[in-house]
Amino acid sequence: MEVSEKRINWVGFRTLTLREIYRFLSVYRQTVIPGLITSALYIIIFGLTLQKRISSIDGVSYTIYILPGLIMMNVITNAYNNTSSSILQMKLLQQMQDLLITPMSSMEISLSFIIGGAVRGVINGLLVLLLGILIIDMPVVHPIQTLLFLILVSWGFSGAGLILGIFAESWDNVATMVNFFITPLIFLGGVFYSINMLPGFWRNLSMINPIYYVINGLRYSILDIGGSTVYLSFTVAFLMTILFTIIGIVLFQKGTRIKQ
Repeated sequence: MEVSEKRINWVGFRTLTLREIYRFLSVYRQTVIPGLITSALYIIIFGLTLQKRISSIDGVSYTIYILPGLIMMNVITNAYNNTSSSILQMKLLQQMQDLLITPMSSMEISLSFIIGGAVRGVINGLLVLLLGILIIDMPVVHPIQTLLFLILVSWGFSGAGLILGIFAESWDNVATMVNFFITPLIFLGGVFYSINMLPGFWRNLSMINPIYYVINGLRYSILDIGGSTVYLSFTVAFLMTILFTIIGIVLFQKGTRIKQ
């Protein structure tokens, strides 16, 4: 009796996923430690310094207020960096062809890359969260919700990193996308301020930025405060995650700039 259904290659899927996780853990001095140091510097320079001028926002101290934004900044940057760099490196070293001839489907390969980036994003986010708890005694009002939100956003931007890695042909392409699009959107998403502090036009403009909603959602999960409803933030984060994941998998299946 013939079996027409294609079974999932669990061995290959697990092996490639673990390879992606071990890849960044083996160089933790480059992938984990810098995020902690940068966040600590932001706390000292922006938080403790500006708190003398901005004592509190929405009832919490300024230093505590900016921590969720710093956490989300680390989550986003590490998630997409891990996936995009891994894809691009394999393309430049001509290792992608070897991976494509393995008995793994395009979806299995894509999900392995996405999971690897998501794990890196979550680990970095949790470490910065722990840093905030230890240094400034930051409360975590909704811990389960916080963890779920970190996983959701990490997965979503790891999917974005997959798309970026597929289209990129050089490290300059990745740097251009990061410097001119992703980083500005992060800083304009309310990391260091509440958008309620902005004039009407700029506040309305900020609300078009999808990253504002993921930062706001994490801020609500941790501090129980936010500029928009947590349901809207979760909806935006969920839609971005689904969209980036589907686009990344479809592009990989078509072999866009991969099978050339």
